[in-house]
Amino acid sequence: MKARPISISLSPNTQRDDVFLALKLIFQFWKWKKGKETLKLEEEFKKYMGAKYAFSFNSGRSSLFAILKSLDIKEGEEVLLQGFTCNAAVNPVIWAKLKPVFVDCNKDDYNIDVLDLQKKVSFKSKVVIIQHTFGQPADIDGVLKVCNENNLILIEDCAHSLGAKYKGKLVGSFGKASFFSFSRDKVISSVYGGMAVSNDERIGNNLKKIKEELKDSSSYFVFQQLLHPILLNWLVLPIYRFFNLGKIFLVFFQILHILSKAVHYKEKRGKIPSYFPARMPNALSILALNQFKKLQYFNSHRKKMADFYYQNLKDSSFILPSVFEERENIFLRFTIRHKDAWDIIYNAWDRENILIGDWYTSPIAPHDTISEKMGYLGDCKNAKALSKETFNLPTHINLLFEDAKRIVSFLKKWK
Repeated sequence: MKARPISISLSPNTQRDDVFLALKLIFQFWKWKKGKETLKLEEEFKKYMGAKYAFSFNSGRSSLFAILKSLDIKEGEEVLLQGFTCNAAVNPVIWAKLKPVFVDCNKDDYNIDVLDLQKKVSFKSKVVIIQHTFGQPADIDGVLKVCNENNLILIEDCAHSLGAKYKGKLVGSFGKASFFSFSRDKVISSVYGGMAVSNDERIGNNLKKIKEELKDSSSYFVFQQLLHPILLNWLVLPIYRFFNLGKIFLVFFQILHILSKAVHYKEKRGKIPSYFPARMPNALSILALNQFKKLQYFNSHRKKMADFYYQNLKDSSFILPSVFEERENIFLRFTIRHKDAWDIIYNAWDRENILIGDWYTSPIAPHDTISEKMGYLGDCKNAKALSKETFNLPTHINLLFEDAKRIVSFLKKWK
């Protein structure tokens, strides 16, 4: 019989208290849409980030969309962002009727390449979005230099990097605005949710107005998200590889819309699902607050797991994450490279019950995203190469050292 499954993306942060909290909220429907917890989450986030403004939305992409709308830039103007990303970072640009222009990434940190950024700037360029990929801060000084020289607005994509630092300062506090995601597999998780942050008065006032004008998420949307940690932890995961029953249940629940998918099929075509953008539901704010209080604990555990991987894979054939003295990586995932990455991903699951490597197997993920609809021209060579060479090892709070030893033991069989 195979060992228990090790997963990287199926609600990895969810602990016992989170599951029972979701179960309790199922029966407290009067707390689903409105309540004091949403404002409390925003206040706690402002305090943590040292920011003047923080406004919550029902996803990271809703947060980015609101930021872009707050800038009052003209339709058709350009937003520069990196390849080797998710369509969730691209779609808000399209929804705001702006033009995404893709910049290649570096192979050493998976973040935007400053030299390629300089080449891609045009007279139509207005915004640069930097993604602190997998928890590793980008070259902020280099990007800021390009922005200042070309009068560009910097937005930080901190979906992977809540708690990461650059030169001792939290990422998300360098640009005109930043956004965070509380999706099911992010640093903290409320299944869906996000935050837009800024110190700029004009942007802050515009964000407040935009949020007030948005709709509330539907009661059914809230119900779906509350069910997610309950069904995942008490049904799907325990029997995930028992004749594939857990996986069958998960797909069945998604087909029947009992559970939501992380990415709607419309998003793979550049279209907007009906539930975006919207305000953050109060019930999901309660889940996010419960996770937020565990942020330091979560990130400390991630770093310990990363140290274990560094120590045990340092003399292997794998290319490990680069270390930069001025950057504090939180290791949302421990991303490594190998020429046989896809074979390793397949065999890890097929032979060892280890599910790894689903970010990113294409320059714009998920792999079945229609690149042309994203405006991607296929000119990001490093992003294309990395999508074939990289895979991710779990670092989340539910990963035990015994699990990490199993992963390392499996990987050491590859030359």
